[in-house]
Amino acid sequence: MTDATPPDDGQSATTPEEPETAGFVEYGIDDKPPRKQAILLGVQHYLTMIGASVAIPLGLAGAMGMFEAAPDQVGRLIGTFFVVSGIATLAQTTLGNRYPIVQGGTFSMLAPGLAIIGVLAQQGANWQTMLVELQGAVIVAGIVEVVIGYSGLMGKLKRYVGPVVIAPVIALIGLSLFNVPQIANPNFGDPGTGQNWWLLGLTMLSIIACSQYLDRRHRAFKLFPVLLGILFAWTVAAILSVTGVFAAGSVSYVSLGSVTSAPLVQPIYPFQWGLPQFTPGFIVGMFAGMLASVVESFGDYHSVARIAGRGAPNSSRINDGIGMEGVGNVFAGIMGTGNGCTSYTENIGAIAITGVASRYVVQIGAAVMILVGYFGPAGQLFATIPSPIIGGLYIVMFGQIAAVGLSQLKYVDLDANRNVFIVGFAMFAGLAVPEYMSQVGQGMDVGGATALQQGLAAVPVLGSVLGTDVVATTLFVMGGTGMVVGGIVAFVLDNTVPGTREERGLAAWAALTEDDSEYVSSIDRIRGRGGDRQPAVSDD
Repeated sequence: MTDATPPDDGQSATTPEEPETAGFVEYGIDDKPPRKQAILLGVQHYLTMIGASVAIPLGLAGAMGMFEAAPDQVGRLIGTFFVVSGIATLAQTTLGNRYPIVQGGTFSMLAPGLAIIGVLAQQGANWQTMLVELQGAVIVAGIVEVVIGYSGLMGKLKRYVGPVVIAPVIALIGLSLFNVPQIANPNFGDPGTGQNWWLLGLTMLSIIACSQYLDRRHRAFKLFPVLLGILFAWTVAAILSVTGVFAAGSVSYVSLGSVTSAPLVQPIYPFQWGLPQFTPGFIVGMFAGMLASVVESFGDYHSVARIAGRGAPNSSRINDGIGMEGVGNVFAGIMGTGNGCTSYTENIGAIAITGVASRYVVQIGAAVMILVGYFGPAGQLFATIPSPIIGGLYIVMFGQIAAVGLSQLKYVDLDANRNVFIVGFAMFAGLAVPEYMSQVGQGMDVGGATALQQGLAAVPVLGSVLGTDVVATTLFVMGGTGMVVGGIVAFVLDNTVPGTREERGLAAWAALTEDDSEYVSSIDRIRGRGGDRQPAVSDD
């Protein structure tokens, strides 16, 4: 390591000036807005995560052939995602790290999930068999994540992670999502993208207008820019759909008829698809996705703390957060989402845009998710939001997240060549390596993971090790996740390239890390040892 003595998480340091975002926060983490206002803010949080919460189950359902074999079960699968997301969010915000972060399905586990489905499809398995295999893999991965979190491993790792590492990780969380289907290809691979750029632009400009120009005219524009922007664009799309301008089947079409035909109550319960199956090879692949998710969440915790005007999370808060996400993964496996559970980057972007970092608001949003999951018409109403509208929302939010990541560099010496080199190299690698991984296997009869495994097996001397299913699958999943690649590159370089603690930003960041007294673990809260203590400087 570069420094003989690692930073002490800042517990003994003097607290410097609070992050400049503290003055931007409208409602701090512990604030409770008026109930009616809080409900609307909670619904707004729900709207920001609906794109991913629908895209992941739709991707799984399409790969498993559910649209052909069991089209009536697709809505139930989507509802399961909402219920799991709501319950996991309540658990994280009350018993976990208590940050205002929404929990939900993860794209990091979607890649290995699709690889597992591909293998089972070649064996002629039906969609139910695929789901129970996914359940087993997710449950085991979740148990391992629980151990990683509550054993304190992630908290110990934090001692060697500073702004030079966290900045590219957070930035890549936003930048790596620039080509999600809602932005680049709402047709999901059909001829032509089908993207309605004017509807996407209308949504984007509406949110920008509310959050950046009209926020001084009325407080509602500052608090509800996402809600107002989506509502305006959705109303326009609905009118054009009813009048026949948007044809049925178009990515811009609003299917109001699907709301009335949705079942009143959807039966969602544990092991609804059957008992989970545990196949070692599938578990390894999902384990790799879980590790990628852990790295992403590590960056998310620092990001939300930065936006909310709080000091960097201490080791205990990180450990509790990762541990509770593991519990969420186990719960997702039991309920049968076919996917895991992690922190939602989208909602961190919503906090940055609105300035509403209230834990209470996120908990209300979680209650909305649970209600929508079980109440068919409500869930279907939200599902009518066209992909171009979700795409416009994503462009605004993901750009904000990338900028928040780069703002971490205010603590480092950017005149030091080592810092500029590490950040630039880590970000480029975090974009280039996943792009390479996405091209592996193109034009072949096998999937990307299998093609990579075949290539690694041919490596002289080390082929017998690199070509194993465990190593190849892990490399494929982690190599396809930008924040993991960038984080590993930055971590290794920052801890080996010579540099002082002041140059690396470790001295300044150690002083910004919250004191142990500012966070009380869930176990201590249950034992009656108090709740989180307010920091010395107000969030508002």
